[in-house]
Amino acid sequence: MGNEVDFMIHGLIPLFGGKVWITTTHVCTVIVMVTILIFAFAARRAILRGDPDHPSGLQNVVEFLVETVANLVGSNMGRHAPKYINYIGTIMLFIFLSNISGLFGLRPPTADYCTTLCLALFTFVLIQYNNVKYNKFGAITGLFQPLPILFPINLIGEFATPLSLSLRLFGNVMAGTIMLALFYGLLPIFVKIGIPTFLHAYLDLFSGAIQTFVFSMLTMVFISEKIGEN
Repeated sequence: MGNEVDFMIHGLIPLFGGKVWITTTHVCTVIVMVTILIFAFAARRAILRGDPDHPSGLQNVVEFLVETVANLVGSNMGRHAPKYINYIGTIMLFIFLSNISGLFGLRPPTADYCTTLCLALFTFVLIQYNNVKYNKFGAITGLFQPLPILFPINLIGEFATPLSLSLRLFGNVMAGTIMLALFYGLLPIFVKIGIPTFLHAYLDLFSGAIQTFVFSMLTMVFISEKIGEN
């Protein structure tokens, strides 16, 4: 059974005597990043050469995406939105492309906990940065509210944020990867005819879009919570 089921976790290039490996996660992450760069250059070219009054083709797509992200961030972060549109847009694009990369035969980078943890830590740094920036010393005293005895619980709650963000994304994407690997590896060929299309549509495309939205929404909510009414 173990030889038939492939979860696509492979060490491809050994480094330092095999103690460190270039894995499928590294390769697939690079592919996703290169895809984003190509799209970014193509989008810039389309905007610079396009007609602002009569947009067409890729220019339409780019303007629609930018407007959608701007409206989403604006509705959740108010007047602070302009500072975070680029960050939210970037993580949305990276997470979505990573989640749906299984459609193209890749192993989703977000099926590796190291990837999702790094994304969550970036958000955690922004959360705490805004906490200190806008609440000053209240960032510390708030941990003792409403009662000093609750300090350990409040502190754990702060550090639980990146764990919950990373584990939620990782768990959902990894579950889809495992289910598809089991389907391809264990079932007879006649059962697979046509069915993978629906499985990929749900586990990669639909679930991938949902998890992208959830991660981005929680990021905005947590940051806005620390900013408060400032």
